[in-house]
Amino acid sequence: MLKQWIEESDNIVFFGGAGVSTESNIPDFRSDNGLYKKKYRYPAEVMLSHSFYEANPEEFFEFYFNQMIYPNALPNKAHIALAKLEQMGKLKAIVTQNIDGLHQKAGSKVVYELHGSVLRNYCEGCHYFYSLEDIMKNRNEKGIPICPVCGKIIKPDVVLYEESLDDDTVYKAIMAISQADLLIVGGTSLAVYPAAGLLQYFKGRHLVLINRDETPYDNKADLVIHDSIGKVLDSIL
Repeated sequence: MLKQWIEESDNIVFFGGAGVSTESNIPDFRSDNGLYKKKYRYPAEVMLSHSFYEANPEEFFEFYFNQMIYPNALPNKAHIALAKLEQMGKLKAIVTQNIDGLHQKAGSKVVYELHGSVLRNYCEGCHYFYSLEDIMKNRNEKGIPICPVCGKIIKPDVVLYEESLDDDTVYKAIMAISQADLLIVGGTSLAVYPAAGLLQYFKGRHLVLINRDETPYDNKADLVIHDSIGKVLDSIL
């Protein structure tokens, strides 16, 4: 059924979450092996908050570099299949909650990163942008990345708790979802707002959910597949 819908569609949008990247050995957040189950002095939600970053930059960056950065991760079957769909002219956009940049590494061009990207970093003083490699090299004795130009902290361009999503990215994501005739949602619990709320803008023909576990939107979907997203998309293509 999904294969037929993909063949019939010329405006597909994919909305994805952490489950898309678990097959690249990047842990998700809420599963038994996820980030939120790991033992730290504070819960992950606290350590990834804006106020914690401001008050405890040394501890924030220790957690960030140890738990959020996977520089050797490679795109998996899901990323590659989505890039192929875009090359075929069928997939018009990817809306992702992930910050790992693997969609672009697989070759996807139109990717709206709701929560930012670890690959982009900017100085809080002079606003100069730095790559992930740059900030790994420019850390001081406390492990905090420091701008070599002005000496201020280099902040990752990721959306922390207590911070707002980027308005322009959200607008483009809403436009893409509202114009799609097929929306494929994969690898997300649909429990994180406001990102999950973007599904309400879909008015197209078919909503498909691919996720290992149940989601709050299962009863609204035209097709629900509880399986590996990489396996499902790869088998169709």
